[in-house]
Amino acid sequence: MSAVQELYKNYINGHWVDGGAGAIAVDNPNTGEALALQAAADAADVDRAVQAAVAVRENRSLADLRPVERARMIQKMSAHISANKDRVATLLTLESGKPLWESEIEVDSAARFLEFYGNQAESVEGKSIPLGASYFDFTTYEPYGVSGQIIPWNFPLEITARGIGPALATGNAVVVKTPELDPLSHFIFGEAAEAAGFPAGAVNILCGHGAEAGAALTAHPDVGQVVFTGSVQTGTAVAVAAARRVVPCVLELGGKSAGIVYPDADRAKVLDSVRWGIYFNAGQVCSAFSRILVHESIHDEMVERVSELAKSLSVGHGMERPIFGANMGAMVSEAQRARAEGLCQRAQSEGARAVTGGRKLNQPGYFFEPTVFDGVTPEMNIAQEEVFGPVISVMTFSDDDEAIRMANNTDYGLVAGVFTKDLDRATAAAQRLRAGQIYVNEWYAGGVETPFGGFGKSGYGREKGREALYNYVQTKNIGIALG
Repeated sequence: MSAVQELYKNYINGHWVDGGAGAIAVDNPNTGEALALQAAADAADVDRAVQAAVAVRENRSLADLRPVERARMIQKMSAHISANKDRVATLLTLESGKPLWESEIEVDSAARFLEFYGNQAESVEGKSIPLGASYFDFTTYEPYGVSGQIIPWNFPLEITARGIGPALATGNAVVVKTPELDPLSHFIFGEAAEAAGFPAGAVNILCGHGAEAGAALTAHPDVGQVVFTGSVQTGTAVAVAAARRVVPCVLELGGKSAGIVYPDADRAKVLDSVRWGIYFNAGQVCSAFSRILVHESIHDEMVERVSELAKSLSVGHGMERPIFGANMGAMVSEAQRARAEGLCQRAQSEGARAVTGGRKLNQPGYFFEPTVFDGVTPEMNIAQEEVFGPVISVMTFSDDDEAIRMANNTDYGLVAGVFTKDLDRATAAAQRLRAGQIYVNEWYAGGVETPFGGFGKSGYGREKGREALYNYVQTKNIGIALG
């Protein structure tokens, strides 16, 4: 397969097929020019994919395998993705705008998720419950059968692997609806499923518009469980559709995450966390370090340091940035960039000061300046609404209570951070912060092994780690009267 084809097809029931809704034009964010076409699925295509998955559920070609057999197939998928890293990362950079080195990290991460869940496939075990000599009682875990998954555009490969890994490990077939903005590199999952020997219908990958294909998937009567990552508005619609059918959801809906920086914090660790936390993937990260809460005694110093970091980043074409370093790529679309610019303009109208950035770059492609705002107060829109761009807001606190209050003062609760050398202070803050994951002295501390999910409007359910496996199974209890 060449780096870029003219048309990318959907993968349904073991076949590469066109879409009933025609095709979606995919742009290259690095240039703003057309890149390729993606087959667009309609509701009938979604039904065919779901019915293929249902057939796998009914014939139990996955569920009846010994877990180690599923594990080996998932491991083969991982190996196939790793072996094709170069061509997949190149395509991902061209369709998403990421620097090539960031795309390579994402491909590695997708392979790692599959490796991890391949390793975990044998770990889901039931238990016996003592009820006295007259009974033998035990529990088993059974797959829901068909997992419908809707993938966002910011980390399309990583989040797909994060969902299909535990689904397949526990014996579910999957139907994945890929994002319209950067669906092309998803071909690798269909290819990897074939290479690994999965039965036709176990892995189905299709793209379509959310209002048609996405809605059809979440409302389909044969989908037993739904996984969604994206906006609160769409996530609410997904939850409502699932609730009408009384099926469980896993929802990851973003955040407005804050990191508290105390006077004794290691400055190098803070700056490294800002680099990764808000400028990686051009800030298009649900758990981005979007608010930095600094103690009043170090405010001026931190504003200067963070602003110098932002100014040092080279912003441009992802293929021209193959090596890890002080650089940043494009935003995924013109609309996403325009939204970020509009939120920056509103912040300035409300009294915030753009120390650096706040504007789109005057060059082809969807590039935006790495941005730092100072003078941000808790009631401002920029402190409450997720920008999903390379924009960090500096806010000031005077004591621990105020810092915690400011950090918790949004509708979200995905992640939060604490930077201090005082372990007692860090532990106390971590207990009070209202978020699903707390980072201490390093943004994104953790890995595929650690559970991830939010409080409040950041959603519910947990992904990553062993905990995610239990999203994909339901408990059955069997009680046997003896004698």
